[in-house]
Amino acid sequence: MRFGWFISLLFAVPATAQDATVFAAASLAGPLDEIVEAFERETGHDIVLSYAGSSALARQVEAGAPADIVILANEAWMEHLLTTDTLRPESVQVLLSNRLVLIGSWHLTEPVALEDLPALLQGTRLSLALTEAVPAGIYARQALETLGLWEAVAPTAVEADNVRAAQTMVAIGAARFGIVYATDVAEERRVTVLADIPEDAHDPIRYPAALTQSASTSAETFYAYLRSPLAQATFSGAGFGVIPE
Repeated sequence: MRFGWFISLLFAVPATAQDATVFAAASLAGPLDEIVEAFERETGHDIVLSYAGSSALARQVEAGAPADIVILANEAWMEHLLTTDTLRPESVQVLLSNRLVLIGSWHLTEPVALEDLPALLQGTRLSLALTEAVPAGIYARQALETLGLWEAVAPTAVEADNVRAAQTMVAIGAARFGIVYATDVAEERRVTVLADIPEDAHDPIRYPAALTQSASTSAETFYAYLRSPLAQATFSGAGFGVIPE
């Protein structure tokens, strides 16, 4: 079952000469907004943010959407874009890392042993991002397969277009459990962490970024700002791991 939900601007309004458009993985909403606000105050430039799942963003950029900067939650999708001649290859860098957690509704307070998950899911649902396209869903399925749980929980899985949508399913009670990034939980008071997902059960979660071939001068300035002490402190404060240059 699939539930569509986007906070993306999709093909955003074309930017002016002083603007830059950033296509960013949905899990960055919150800290990236704060960084943009600080940058705009300091420089007077306007930054347009467009959030969605990494797979959707990559397809939009490949189709010619007017992005200046792309920040994804999966290196494979960035590698795909590099084959399309839409990015400046020399600009690609890995900015951040993340980890996965099992979440439940806020009233669930007892920790959950992951091996008990199939039994706990009887009569309810497990919310995931798209397991064949969206990084959070791909990583979650990898972990469940490694732990020998996927076949048992797959019939209960409900898939959303991005990780924030998967979290919302749990927040509104449409699913009892979900697997999301640890950083997402800070953005939603209606869910709670019930278990950590072992990091060695899935591929490393990395956030690569790049300038597009058509990136503006103001985009280049903001791209450099993502490595500033303020930006890195904001990401770190939100729970992301900051990858050194």
